[in-house]
Amino acid sequence: QVRLVESGGGLVQPGGSLRLSCVVSGSISSIINMGWYRQAPGKERELVARITSAGRTNYADSVKGRFTISRDNAKNTMALEMNSLKPEDTAAYYCQAVSFTGTRFYDYWGQGTQVTVSS
Repeated sequence: QVRLVESGGGLVQPGGSLRLSCVVSGSISSIINMGWYRQAPGKERELVARITSAGRTNYADSVKGRFTISRDNAKNTMALEMNSLKPEDTAAYYCQAVSFTGTRFYDYWGQGTQVTVSS
């Protein structure tokens, strides 16, 4: 089992910045990939950024150059640095982890943290 707890959401003006954090506990050694997803009202959940255990990253086109995902395996945390925020970035943001036990993959999610970009 893996538990994920997000923090850092809030209200920010357009052009502002926020840093989201995700603390990981449980069967940490089984985790391979981690990522941030978001879901706006009335829309499907979408990938924002992903990072592998080797540190390789990929981003949604809509956030490239503005968001940075990072992972600290020693501290069991993952972060999403968000700059130049736009109103369309408003959504609930979720931390995700994929673990592999040797025979099966498991998908874990945090409870989400709300990000609202508005003047």
